[in-house]
Amino acid sequence: MKNISIAWEVIDERTRQNEKWGEQNHPNGTGPGCKPLADVTTEHYSYPAEDLATLAKLATDRAAARGDVTWRDILIEEVFEAFAEDDPAKLRAELVQVAAVAQQWVEAIDRSHAEVVKP
Repeated sequence: MKNISIAWEVIDERTRQNEKWGEQNHPNGTGPGCKPLADVTTEHYSYPAEDLATLAKLATDRAAARGDVTWRDILIEEVFEAFAEDDPAKLRAELVQVAAVAQQWVEAIDRSHAEVVKP
């Protein structure tokens, strides 16, 4: 089944991420008032995806340098990188990274909130 193949790709990406960064436990950084690119934007503007990917990476790097990077920061960077891709192979690879980060975020929630009911 293709879903199993994709799941293994996510697992492989997670392995690479764990080797590079170790186990990660970040705050979610979400909510109705969150401003994902607040560190690098000053007004509402429709930036091209490539610019958004650059801005998202800058925001993540700045948050990491301050020591307050969130899962939202990391995921939005990966999502904008995917949005900026038009090559199908590169887009697919970026989306596998998105899936891996999302899976890590869920696992971090489960670790930090044992009372969360899992299906």
